[in-house]
Amino acid sequence: MKLFIGLDVSLAKTAVCIVSEHGKIVKEAEVGSDPAALTQFALEQQGEIAMIGMEAGPLSQWLHRGLTEAGLEVVLMDTRQVKGALKAMPIKTDRRDAEGIARLLHLGWFRPVHCKSVSAQEIRALLGARKSIQQGVIALEMSLRGLLRNFGLKVGAISKGRFDARIQELVASNTTLVAATEPMLRARATLRHELARLERHVRSLAQDDPTCRLLMTMPAVGAVVALTFKSAVDDPARFSSSKKVGPWVGLPPSRQQSGERDVTGGITKAGDAHLRRALCQAATVMMNRGRGSWLRTWASRVAKRRGTKRAMVALARRIGVILHRMWLDGRNFRWEGAPEPIHA
Repeated sequence: MKLFIGLDVSLAKTAVCIVSEHGKIVKEAEVGSDPAALTQFALEQQGEIAMIGMEAGPLSQWLHRGLTEAGLEVVLMDTRQVKGALKAMPIKTDRRDAEGIARLLHLGWFRPVHCKSVSAQEIRALLGARKSIQQGVIALEMSLRGLLRNFGLKVGAISKGRFDARIQELVASNTTLVAATEPMLRARATLRHELARLERHVRSLAQDDPTCRLLMTMPAVGAVVALTFKSAVDDPARFSSSKKVGPWVGLPPSRQQSGERDVTGGITKAGDAHLRRALCQAATVMMNRGRGSWLRTWASRVAKRRGTKRAMVALARRIGVILHRMWLDGRNFRWEGAPEPIHA
């Protein structure tokens, strides 16, 4: 008898539901969220394990790797699709979610998600740390501006290097404000120091990686964008066509069609939000400050016809497609002349 095992993973415990090939619930249980415990539970079952499924999430990559190494067939399922399917349940519990995942496996109604390699996850962790520290610096600066604004003290437009001196100048005559701002300025200085160290490490990592050096031959693509693209795609061969990168990142327009109603909306925002943001930032830099190339000329023509915002999104989508093709072909970006066709 073939068994389909659905896992609803949480931090400490994982709800498990086993459904037979005939659609009947064989067993329900709660197991610790650990690859060894889940592997032992699965191997103790009577029957052939056809597939184990779980939503893509924070622990899913780790669990997927552990279960796969034990010789089990495991699939990561698209979170948006699973969420949409489980929405029909009037009562939501971990037990019911596990049952729903198991039934989706049994019916074959799911979209598999790529499980990233350990190196890709490590790069994403590094970029995530950089982003968190960067946001901490910005949050402190905005808090300082808001704190002083209550007293009519306006920081104004100031460079990062002169920010400390400007704050000290404004609060010099008020000892209470000095006591309030000094700890925040010290915390900001520490965060900026650590951010600079991370920036150097990120640039060094990109320069030492041949794939990132190749991707950075495109204008407006720096170390952060290159590393973000590489860690998100991980394996370029998993796309049968470079043109599929755009929809995968969530950059094509959404569409709602039913009968006489056919509405084209904003971008779908499916896929990796970090990569989508990085590609949009690269497109913005290329349009406003980038060195001239056929790609920038193409975006300028789109901007004249459809507007700057649509041109930026279209350029971000095309940057993703071209980066994928460059990676597969192992060729640098072509600055002059018409672009080479992107083959399927």
